[in-house]
Amino acid sequence: MQALRHFLLALQFFTRIPVTGRLAEWVGYSPAMLNASAAYFPAVGWVVGAVAAGVMALALALLPAGPLGALAAAGLATAATVWLTGGFHEDGLADTADGLGGGASRERALAIMKDSRIGSYGALALVLALGLKAALLALIAQRGAGSAAAALLAAHALSRLAPLVVMRTLPYAGDEDRAKAKPLAQAVPGAGFTIGFLWSMPALALMWQARGAIYLISALLLWACALAAMLHLLRRRLQGFTGDTLGATQQVCELALYLGLALA
Repeated sequence: MQALRHFLLALQFFTRIPVTGRLAEWVGYSPAMLNASAAYFPAVGWVVGAVAAGVMALALALLPAGPLGALAAAGLATAATVWLTGGFHEDGLADTADGLGGGASRERALAIMKDSRIGSYGALALVLALGLKAALLALIAQRGAGSAAAALLAAHALSRLAPLVVMRTLPYAGDEDRAKAKPLAQAVPGAGFTIGFLWSMPALALMWQARGAIYLISALLLWACALAAMLHLLRRRLQGFTGDTLGATQQVCELALYLGLALA
């Protein structure tokens, strides 16, 4: 039952899905619980991916067949995920792009990332990321609604393992006392990382079943390259991670998975 409480807390924190009333009282809250709930980040990805896959399938069924119909369906699925998560990860991507986009020092980059205003680098990152998502999903959808649904489910789950790897590998770079979610500024314990890893593993079977081994290997290779690049960048520029960079890592790895699936 404790695992269910942690999952529901993660669902409440990372999405707009309400956990209210007696259910919220039963779930409870503490900083330790929020830290433990990070392990269920990939599990939340399955929920977000399921909503996106449902919207994509419905749109593909209702819209005219062809590239434009697939692109519109992909755009609607992307919009659904942004709404469901409140743009939580996209906001992190924009702030990270603003902070690291120029040649600012570590301290200046961290200060820029805390600024709620969006800059040129952040705006460019959002436009490129959302546009690429829609375009890559449209390409995948040309192979059928089943391939698109599998891609959305797998990518949303597996991309959310990447921030756990970052939290497990790097120290927190900012001021923990001023962190927006202080418990998430702490390292994920080994047991928590194992839980997140296990929640993301069905994504591999899903990709294998959808298109076969080449499909899976292509996606995993690009996911690993994207994660390695983010780890290198954060270690070199910030000597650690922040909440914004976790969102950016999720977005970059999600895009890498779509690209790998589209190329296979």
